[in-house]
Amino acid sequence: MRISAIHIYPVKGCRGVALDAASLDELGLAGDRRFMIIDPDGKPLTQRPLPRMALIETQLSPGSLTLRTAGRAPLSVPRAAQGARLLTVEVWSSTGLQAEDCGEEAAAWLSEALEHPARLVRIGEAFRRPVLRPSVARPEDVVTFADEFPLLVISEASLADLNGHLEEGGAAPVPMDRFRPNLVVRGCAAFDEDRWGRVRIGDVVLRAGGPCARCVVTTTDQLTAERGPEPLRTLATYRRDPQKRGDLNFGQNYIHETKSGALRVGDEVTLA
Repeated sequence: MRISAIHIYPVKGCRGVALDAASLDELGLAGDRRFMIIDPDGKPLTQRPLPRMALIETQLSPGSLTLRTAGRAPLSVPRAAQGARLLTVEVWSSTGLQAEDCGEEAAAWLSEALEHPARLVRIGEAFRRPVLRPSVARPEDVVTFADEFPLLVISEASLADLNGHLEEGGAAPVPMDRFRPNLVVRGCAAFDEDRWGRVRIGDVVLRAGGPCARCVVTTTDQLTAERGPEPLRTLATYRRDPQKRGDLNFGQNYIHETKSGALRVGDEVTLA
């Protein structure tokens, strides 16, 4: 088994970036979900209510984040700043988080692009968010603005299996970007990633956190922001969680036990 793709999503909910290699730090893949768009109440804005977030392209340089979307001049903000105003935000069950406000220019740009009141915040020195899954998390496990876990892993075989079901039902196949994984693995059977307790990639060890229950974002074309019924309609026929019947699982969440290291496309993946 080997890594066939690596993706980061610099701004939660916006378009991702494919990488040949990525480094790991305490929070996860460097650059992944270190920014988030919030509403006036400090709650995250995502593609769930705002599919047009998929149309915002993201680019990271050593010192800045640049956002682009059709019909607007690009916006660049620093990846770090001294003395930034702190805002209290929440992500899912994590409340009272301290994030850095990225300023009025970013707020105006995003509010106009999304046609919704919005501000951009980033992770800074005051931010700390434990992984809130006591059954799998350890005290040292922390996470970014991602939904719950630092990493999402999906195999090529799982997507091929799903697309086979879609085609049998007369629906078009879907690309991997619908599921927004961090790591894509080739060389295993469909849904093998659900059964790995721990995996090793070079010097990096990952520990399974649990299945990823999918939402309406998977029905959103990441290039056009258009929505349809698939793939959720087909996942409902064979990927229901046996314990939580309302959950449709696709992909496995992981926690990196190794808090620093590097991952590259082509790296071997073995069971640890």
